[in-house]
Amino acid sequence: MDNLQEHKYNKAKERVEKIKKFYTNLMTYILVILGLVALNYYQNKLAYPWVIWPAMGWGLGVILNGITAFNYNPFFNKDWEDRKMQEFLQKKEKTDRWE
Repeated sequence: MDNLQEHKYNKAKERVEKIKKFYTNLMTYILVILGLVALNYYQNKLAYPWVIWPAMGWGLGVILNGITAFNYNPFFNKDWEDRKMQEFLQKKEKTDRWE
């Protein structure tokens, strides 16, 4: 396997691992939060739903993990990266130095 194919293979493998970790994190989140909801319900019949706080905190982490795993970034997406790299390469060719 040449270097380019090996690099692509390693990147794909790395991406699959990130997605797998996301799904593991999501399933753990769902199971633990369901357990906490049950505990909160049987403890005080939801007089004070304290389970909202860990659900929101951990939920934000799960969302950020998903954004990373699926390479979703509305601001700095792949098109932006490619345009910026082309801009830097063109500037480098004109000035023959990095700025």
